[in-house]
Amino acid sequence: MSDTEWAVGHVVFKDRMPPLPDEDLTEAQRKVAQALIAGPRGGVNGPFVPLLRTPELVDSLGSVGAYLRFGSSLQPRISEFLMLVVSREWSQQFEWAVHVPLALKAGVKQEVIATLAEGSRPRGMAEDEALAYDLCSELFRAKGLSETTYRSAVEQFGETGLIDVLAVAGYFTMISMIMNVAHTPPPNHTKGAPLFPYPR
Repeated sequence: MSDTEWAVGHVVFKDRMPPLPDEDLTEAQRKVAQALIAGPRGGVNGPFVPLLRTPELVDSLGSVGAYLRFGSSLQPRISEFLMLVVSREWSQQFEWAVHVPLALKAGVKQEVIATLAEGSRPRGMAEDEALAYDLCSELFRAKGLSETTYRSAVEQFGETGLIDVLAVAGYFTMISMIMNVAHTPPPNHTKGAPLFPYPR
């Protein structure tokens, strides 16, 4: 495989939107890249590689992503768990690889993550994790929430927390779509991708 190729099992993907050469960056792209390098992300990585094609969007999404990861009302354990649920839904290799260690550090159990990776509803989830999982499953399937799920979510997370849950799910769905279309490789992709796609 070339440097721009990576594989999931026997399926080889070519990175459609690899990093832009420094000499080809516009002034707006260069400014955004420098801000990403200087900020908490430490570089132009993952979704920001394809997103750099639209530097104005990077600025806006960067602020939203920073809030959802570092400033929302949710406990980091729930935020990281939600990111894994969305990553599994979309078989998003980069986000899964990045957020598994963060979820473990935040307190999500290894066996929960392993079962989620297989595409099954995990046993042994904490009560708030189970609600977050079921909420996302219902949202992905029904495109909304029943009154029962809505009430349970507000009781568990509050209205602000529920909005943050939905925002995490929506933001990472968008990021997953962008990277899946761009074929953005996971970190250390030479070792293989961490998730197998769902059967389609």
